[in-house]
Amino acid sequence: MKKPMLFFLLAMMLMVSSCKQETSKNTAAEAPHLEKRGSVTQLIVEGKPWLILGCELGNSTSSSREYLAPYWQKLKESGVNTVLAVVSWEQTEPQEGQFDFTVVDNLLADARANDMKLALLWFGSWKNGITSYTPTWVKRDTKRFPLAQTPDGKPLPILTTLGNETCQADAKAFAAMMKHLKEVDAQQQTVVMIQMENEVGLHGHPRDYCPMAEKAFHEPVPPALTKWLTEHRDSLQPETMSAWQAKGCKTEGTWGEVFGPDDRAAEIFMAWHYAAYMDRITAAGKAEYNLPTFVNAWIVQPEDRRPGNYPSGGPQAQNHDIWRAAAPHIDILSPDIYLDDFPQQLALYARAANPVFIPESRSGQNGAANAAYAIGAMGAIGYSPFGFERNCSDEVNATFRDFYNKAGNIAPLILSAQAEGRIGGAWLKGDNPMRVKDEIRLGNVRIMCELVSSGMRNGGAPQLTGGTYDPEAIGYVIVIQQEDGSLLFLGSNVRVTFLPADGKGIVGLAKVTEGDFDQQGNWVEGRWLNGDEIQLRYDLLYAVDEGFSGQGLNFGKPEPAFQKVELFNY
Repeated sequence: MKKPMLFFLLAMMLMVSSCKQETSKNTAAEAPHLEKRGSVTQLIVEGKPWLILGCELGNSTSSSREYLAPYWQKLKESGVNTVLAVVSWEQTEPQEGQFDFTVVDNLLADARANDMKLALLWFGSWKNGITSYTPTWVKRDTKRFPLAQTPDGKPLPILTTLGNETCQADAKAFAAMMKHLKEVDAQQQTVVMIQMENEVGLHGHPRDYCPMAEKAFHEPVPPALTKWLTEHRDSLQPETMSAWQAKGCKTEGTWGEVFGPDDRAAEIFMAWHYAAYMDRITAAGKAEYNLPTFVNAWIVQPEDRRPGNYPSGGPQAQNHDIWRAAAPHIDILSPDIYLDDFPQQLALYARAANPVFIPESRSGQNGAANAAYAIGAMGAIGYSPFGFERNCSDEVNATFRDFYNKAGNIAPLILSAQAEGRIGGAWLKGDNPMRVKDEIRLGNVRIMCELVSSGMRNGGAPQLTGGTYDPEAIGYVIVIQQEDGSLLFLGSNVRVTFLPADGKGIVGLAKVTEGDFDQQGNWVEGRWLNGDEIQLRYDLLYAVDEGFSGQGLNFGKPEPAFQKVELFNY
């Protein structure tokens, strides 16, 4: 009896060991990651696409569990499903070599309790280009951890990118945090992304003038950069090509000899060193736990005249080629957009198949329009207003909360439509004459979107299109082509009409219904709309001459709403 029992126990031990190994393999294979689906890149969490409807907490909010506690439920009710929260080097390693992950563990526990995901923001060497989140032992030892300098040798409160020991220390702390994160969260997958530092770049001057940087600027450009530029010559961004071409596309020489003596050469020099520095840190962390990583850019402002007015060398759109060459471990180069020309800015950061993710922007009605456009028109992984926890319950954010909740209820529909190219979006603003109208093309239909208006059209009849636009109005729409051929709209402050893509015939509205989706994603039908609810124009002869039926969809309020429409041609 002893031998059979022994064999049985050995067999059971082997089975348990095999199961553990298989579980470990599955965990590694199924960790949150980015995946190309159709023409977009999506975030995959627990084996399924995840749409980030985020909130980036204020910089200091996550440093205190007690301070953050009252906000979790408010954010949940506002439709937020992912919280972007700071984890700082100074709290993680208060004494060199002694790590404390209390902040991480508290965030994990509270996010899980509220059924939310997390994106952690690693504030190490820089935040907004300034060095302020490093441990005291780093701040006090400027010999070991040197600072950037002005041309006349004055130290800046900014760690130089040429500090090798600084980079090693930052990487060591970040890797320790990622190792801990894998140990406590690989199974639950609460943390889905990591932001590296925050809005890096040099303030004040186009480049660093500390002795190490001065020496490096007058040394040859690293062969790795010129090799990358040569290999990608046919797909370089115009900002890169113009700087390189101005000096004859040289593959050898100093930074001034290859890119010229002007500010652009200095900015490229800084971009290379910031990206290379941050890639070392990212690589060290990914070696412990390979989560998707992104960096965020302080974008160029209209009043900026040269690098240094904005953080020079950061991941701004004009520096993307340099960052891709120097930082292959960083997955996304993201913009923080607070400017009014949101679509134009976002387009700059979507070039060269850069995945679209907006970690910082506005809330309110403007923010809802931004998020809708990013998700519907640009296939974004997600959107996140900054400091939203502080005013998420305010009346000014009522329409934003409505949008987040409605978008969250149809997130699976959005994600599948993104992957299959069945989605579009429009962004409309009354104070911009070029943005009061927009067009979406899906299949054989041109979807004409127009900001809410009032006035008289041809024939003197009151019309709901083509009139006077409120300069304060902001509108948006997301449209999804459904499997049965109908179109699902989520709209606000917008009217929608239809034209045939081939220019033949007229597109009519066969059936229009309003409704909503419950939290399980089930469609709950409301009124069938017809008559006054869909008649936008009464000057029918003029409308027909222009190719329109005179009917359309009316989202005449800031509060977002759903409508479904079936179309026909005649």
